[in-house]
Amino acid sequence: MFGLIGHLTSLEHAQAVARDLGYPEYADQGLDFWCSAPPQIVDEIRVTSITGQVIEGRYVESCFLPEMLASRRIKAATRKIVNAMAHAQKHGINITALGGFSSIIFENFNLESVSHVRNVMLDFKRFTTGNTHTAYIIARQIEQAAPKLGINLSQATVAVCGATGDIGSAVCRWLNQRTDVQELLLVARNQERLEALQDELGRGKILALDEAMPQADIIVWVASMPKGMEIDPNVLRQPCLLIDGGYPKNLGTKIQQDGVIVLNGGIVEHSLDIDWNIMRIVNMDVPARQLFACFAESMLLEFEKWHTNFSWGRNRITVEKMEQIGEVSVKHGFRPLLV
Repeated sequence: MFGLIGHLTSLEHAQAVARDLGYPEYADQGLDFWCSAPPQIVDEIRVTSITGQVIEGRYVESCFLPEMLASRRIKAATRKIVNAMAHAQKHGINITALGGFSSIIFENFNLESVSHVRNVMLDFKRFTTGNTHTAYIIARQIEQAAPKLGINLSQATVAVCGATGDIGSAVCRWLNQRTDVQELLLVARNQERLEALQDELGRGKILALDEAMPQADIIVWVASMPKGMEIDPNVLRQPCLLIDGGYPKNLGTKIQQDGVIVLNGGIVEHSLDIDWNIMRIVNMDVPARQLFACFAESMLLEFEKWHTNFSWGRNRITVEKMEQIGEVSVKHGFRPLLV
């Protein structure tokens, strides 16, 4: 059995979903209540591969909300993630993906040092960040979407915003080894990590965001956007492909400009309908078939019986592992979202 640990995008969203799912006791509560709310299994899932294989899974709502970080309720946020992991393990789930902020919080706050949660000793081999599949899907979105816009990769400049993160660095490695992209722009906050990545790649120009944006034919956004920050679409090239790999995905509503195409990055479509409700709740356009690539990774690991933490740790994703997960992604009927 596979599992998915997720969370909603805001307090308002959580209240609306609680009402929709039949949890009226959650629907009118404020942030303090959500800080103490326990994890819940709120969806049972059935997925059929194009090979005919069928697997089952569970969706675990962690009850984490982004406002917990903004309001400095850090202990509540970290407790949410490890409690959800313990809940999944206690219910016999073999491999569980940490979706959204879950994996970021786990890594940034060194939650691997938390080995016991109540009476559960966490077995970290049962969990994956899903970042390898996400990075693979974003890389394939670049390769497949760019030609449709008339962008020739061999003559293109690609800016990766969040280049030193787990997904961003993996996308940079793929572009460096598996494409003939002409220019690679590296954008991130930490100069030391940027220089280390540049040395690893043997190429790449380190630039500030406002310097990189006007130069890029393709922008891969896999960084968190600081509150109040805006992107001026008037400085972007035309055509420009902007791949929004963040969560929640909101660049498409913020950037409305002719010639600038915003693609929801790290989203896959399955060839067959998935029996579940959760993607309707997070407002996927085709909720029976579209999902986050990180979630799909746990499905792929269950299909292949690779019950191990396939994606784990910071900046360890290799091109070879991206190709490995990509091969089984195609095998079981997943493809990158391109519209």
